[in-house]
Amino acid sequence: MGHTDVRAPGASGMRGHAAAFVTRVTTRGRLPLDYSVASLRVVDFLLDGLRKGGADTDRAAETLLGLGAYVGEVLVRRAGARWVDCDERQRDLFGQPVGVRMPDGRVWNPLGKVRNRFESGAPEDSLQTFYLTLHGRARPAPRRTRRAVA
Repeated sequence: MGHTDVRAPGASGMRGHAAAFVTRVTTRGRLPLDYSVASLRVVDFLLDGLRKGGADTDRAAETLLGLGAYVGEVLVRRAGARWVDCDERQRDLFGQPVGVRMPDGRVWNPLGKVRNRFESGAPEDSLQTFYLTLHGRARPAPRRTRRAVA
């Protein structure tokens, strides 16, 4: 069986790709993919299910791309990242055409992280752990307290 050619859209198309994937899988499976950090546990669970179901990387390519787009979109919505088209060096390093740039300027590879988690199945490759230990996330704004006016 030949390699399945599933191409990621450019950075400008990733938000739409993630949204279409979420619509497709939540309609069929009623999965709680709500772009929350906690929903990354669901991504880990789905990847484990794909592995246990015997899917190989080629057969799962479209699903892996959708899950990678979803993970990247969680970084965009929750960590202050933005989608970027990778330059030639980053494409060589990541093996992917797009990534996310964090507020501190670092570029991360959510598509590759999803593929690694699928291929390894290792708990240390958890997508939720990836988010929680990710460098360069935007810090939540400090809560302002209201001063009592005397």
